[in-house]
Amino acid sequence: MSLPPGRYGPVDTAARRRRATWAIAAGGTLGVALVVWLAVINAQPDVTHRDVGFVVRGAGSVEVAFDVIRADPAVPVACRITALNRHYAEVGVVVVEIGPGQRGAERQRVEVATAEEATTGVVDSCWVQSD
Repeated sequence: MSLPPGRYGPVDTAARRRRATWAIAAGGTLGVALVVWLAVINAQPDVTHRDVGFVVRGAGSVEVAFDVIRADPAVPVACRITALNRHYAEVGVVVVEIGPGQRGAERQRVEVATAEEATTGVVDSCWVQSD
């Protein structure tokens, strides 16, 4: 006993199978492209930083300790360190250049001159120096 044609949807044809194959291939290609794009935009940066601590040296300065972590220790980087007062206003800033090193993670200590007494010192950002 055979089923009547079209009882469970349209009859499967060669053209319909080709369209389905192309649709699946296009969807797969878009999926792979999306995964690659997400991997590129979320890749680890070349340099990161981690605040370790600070010591207020009075109304004129604060010492900030931080770690610089870089993928390639031979690459020079620069970091912007800021001192903030109790109202979170910037009262001191310094950009420090860190030359090539021996290890991927290195501890740095930087003195930041301040216009008034700071209550904290933090690393604002770090970046790879271009030639």
